[in-house]
Amino acid sequence: MALAFGLVTALLVAIPAVSAQEELTFQAETYADLMDLADQAEIVLRAQIRKQAELEPERSPGLQPGHVRLYIEARTGALLSGRAAVGESLTYLVDVPRDAKGRAPKLKKRDVLIFARPVAGRPGEIQLVTRSSQLLWSEPLETRLRGVLAELVRPDAAPAITGIRDILSIPGNLAGESETQLFLSTESDGPVSISVIRRPGQTTVWGVSWSDIVDQAALPPQPNTLDWYRLACFLPAGLPQTAFLSGDAASRSQAQTDYRFVREQLGPCPRNRS
Repeated sequence: MALAFGLVTALLVAIPAVSAQEELTFQAETYADLMDLADQAEIVLRAQIRKQAELEPERSPGLQPGHVRLYIEARTGALLSGRAAVGESLTYLVDVPRDAKGRAPKLKKRDVLIFARPVAGRPGEIQLVTRSSQLLWSEPLETRLRGVLAELVRPDAAPAITGIRDILSIPGNLAGESETQLFLSTESDGPVSISVIRRPGQTTVWGVSWSDIVDQAALPPQPNTLDWYRLACFLPAGLPQTAFLSGDAASRSQAQTDYRFVREQLGPCPRNRS
């Protein structure tokens, strides 16, 4: 166990806090669950567990009740996505729930999907992006995951949304006619805007543009796509007052109404792991 204790010292400092629901289980991961993990990971791979060792509670700070921290030795099966090289053999720590008898699950020879980052200066060691970002492998799950990874590496992949920068709502010439534009801020500073157009006697239409052009013909994103995930899972609950470009009360009220409409159209962002 000397090697395991050395790994504990190296990795525990940087392990992020997670909720009690982040477990190694057979629960159905939602699209957002997979995207959450994949978007954080520098390495996504399939591996087979060769050895496991349970760490004592005193060497498992921050461990959730009913869980156990395991030191894992695994063999790389396939690198699904990665910005860093990985070897054939891997070591890492993972938190998993104890079984009904209070024992650690037996994972030896089980195939798993791992979301991780390399440990600087320690070849062969990886750090999971959360304490439990290891999923039991299945072919359908890997197929879904590969689709998620393919979306993330597209040249035109939607950037991460960090907030709402500017808001403008303009009334039209007819009663009930208006156009609201929401300009979003992103991690990459790339342009993203949402338009909501209302015309008397017509269905309200809206769309998102991921370019410099504010396109009135832009369409809403399809559910369970990267575009949808960026908006449905990360738009704020309400509009920031500092983002309004107009002080007109009617304009602000219309923007609020249109923003609620957009959020309703996007629907919830279901997650089973957070």
